[in-house]
Amino acid sequence: MAALRLVFMGTPEIAVPALSALWNDGHEVVCAYSQPPRPSGRGHRVTPSPVHNFAEDHGIPVRTPENFKSAETVSNFADLNADLAVVMAYGLILPATILEAPRLGCINIHVSLLPCWRGAAPIQRAIMAGDDETGVTIMQMDEGLDTGPILRQDRVPIGQETTAESLHDRLAQLGAASICDALVDLQAGDVDPMPQSDVGATYAAKITRDEGLLDWRQSAIDVERRIRALNPWPGTWFERNGERIRILSAELVNGAGEPGTILDECAVIACGDGAIKPLVMQRPGKSATDAEAFLRGYDLPVGTVLALPQTGDR
Repeated sequence: MAALRLVFMGTPEIAVPALSALWNDGHEVVCAYSQPPRPSGRGHRVTPSPVHNFAEDHGIPVRTPENFKSAETVSNFADLNADLAVVMAYGLILPATILEAPRLGCINIHVSLLPCWRGAAPIQRAIMAGDDETGVTIMQMDEGLDTGPILRQDRVPIGQETTAESLHDRLAQLGAASICDALVDLQAGDVDPMPQSDVGATYAAKITRDEGLLDWRQSAIDVERRIRALNPWPGTWFERNGERIRILSAELVNGAGEPGTILDECAVIACGDGAIKPLVMQRPGKSATDAEAFLRGYDLPVGTVLALPQTGDR
C-alpha cells in the first residue's frame, strides 16, 4: 500500500489511537488540526489537547484555528495538498471549502452505527438507550451532521456491565483499526459508499453535567443504565443534607416502594419500577468505596426518602 499524504483533525483522547495507527502505518501525516489549548484541571492551566500533544511529540506540525471562516485559514489548509483528511472528534464544523480541498475529500471516524446516534455523545446515548451493540462508522463527510455516505462499519456488543469509560476505550482502538483497513480498501478501489437513510436516524445530544442527578421516578433499568453511561463524567449522584452522594456502580434488584425510598440496610433504593442496589459510592472530597464500607461511615436509615429532582434541575 502506498503512503497517503494525510491531514488528521481531532482533539480528545479517543482520537489519539487513530492518529497513532495512521502514523505507524507509514502514512505521511503532514499536519494535525486540533481545538485550541483550553484551561483544564483544578488550576485551570491552559493545556493542549491529547491529539495536539501526540502530534508535537512525533514531529507533526499542529494548527489550532478557532474556525474556518477566514480565507487565509482555508487557503492554508488547501496549500497542504493532502490526499485525504481524516477527522475524529475534532469539534469544529467543516465548510465545503475544507471538505473539498483534499484530493479524496474528508473521511470521518464516528463511534456509532450510523444513522443511529449522529452527534456529540453517541457512546453515552447508546448505553442509556439500552442498545445491544454499537461500533465505528467510517464515513465520507458532507456538510450535514454525520450524514455522509458510509464506507465501512465495524460492530461491538454493549454488555450489562459496559460503562462509557470501557466503551470509549474499546471504540478508540476499533476506530484506529477500522480507519487503517478503510484506507487499504480505498486505495485498492474496493469501497462502495452507501448513502445513509434518515429512517432510524437518532441524535446523540451533548451530555450536560446536570444529567448526572438521578431521578428515582425512572425505572430501575433506566437508572442503572444512566449510572453506567455517565461513568466517569459527569458521574451520577443524589443530593442529601447539602451533599452530592455519588453512585459509581449499581445493580438491579427486586424491590418496590415510593421512588427514592431506602428499602434495606444495603441502601437498596426504590425506583419508579423496580429497585437498584448501589455497589460503589462516594462522598464529596472522599475516595470511592464499596457500598458496604461507605455505609459504615454514612447514616442512610431504612425508610429515608431521597429527594427527587425538581423541574429545571435536569
